[in-house]
Amino acid sequence: MQLQQLQYFVAVAETRHFTRAAEVVHVAQPSLSQQIKALERELGADLFLRARGNITLTDAGEALLPLARRILADADTARHEVLELAQLRRGRVRLGATPSLCTGLLPDVLRAFHDRYPGIQLLIEEGGSHDLVRELARGALDLALVVLPLPTASPALTTVELLREDLVVVSSPESPRPGGGRRAVRITDLEGERLVMFRHGYDLRELTVAACRSAGFEPDFAVEGGEMDAVLGFVRAGLGMAVVPRMVAARSGRGLRVTPLARPGLHRTIALAHRSDVAPPRAARELQRMLLER
Repeated sequence: MQLQQLQYFVAVAETRHFTRAAEVVHVAQPSLSQQIKALERELGADLFLRARGNITLTDAGEALLPLARRILADADTARHEVLELAQLRRGRVRLGATPSLCTGLLPDVLRAFHDRYPGIQLLIEEGGSHDLVRELARGALDLALVVLPLPTASPALTTVELLREDLVVVSSPESPRPGGGRRAVRITDLEGERLVMFRHGYDLRELTVAACRSAGFEPDFAVEGGEMDAVLGFVRAGLGMAVVPRMVAARSGRGLRVTPLARPGLHRTIALAHRSDVAPPRAARELQRMLLER
């Protein structure tokens, strides 16, 4: 008994017509008829009562039909499961993330993922949340780490919160301590301080500027327009101070003074996003699981 024979049998049983069944399974009608006869010989029983223009199931055919459907469904499941496992041995994951997350959160997670699935190619795209949402929507990314709330509400995306991250102030050890040397500084202490600021479209820029304006002042930029590595380098050089995620400061703290913000401080919520209408590939779902675990 062959799976192909069972497929042909189910097609005839459902269409009650040999020619239409042959069209459904994309095979010549004589070949389909020969396979059905071979199946009947194998089983030792007729499966159909054949009358001109009227094909009906015999008792043997009625008994076989639910079993054949289940066998074919199990075969499809087996193919799918094997393909899913194969996707964890080879393939790719396209992950978008903000530059600060590439610096702070991702290195350890991606190392663990690569150690477990060395055959999976990791393609990382850095960008602001607005750009990453657009790339997700057009299918250029499987997953993206974004900052909530999203720049524009998108019902086509599903987001899962990962963590709530504190922001801190970094400055050069050679420069005066922010806030007059207090262990924690307030946002108002940044008034009049020279800041190193990220480029437009950077989530941290929008958050910092909004916090300063809520405190009643406009921030003073010594340098602006850089990415994360450039901003940290300018701070080390003593050009000014910057507000960055705690994880970034912890990983890149060499040559930097790290000062926490006094309560309530500044925070940002990191979420993992993917399209709602398309399930991510198996490898991307496994990376998602590892990110959620951590």
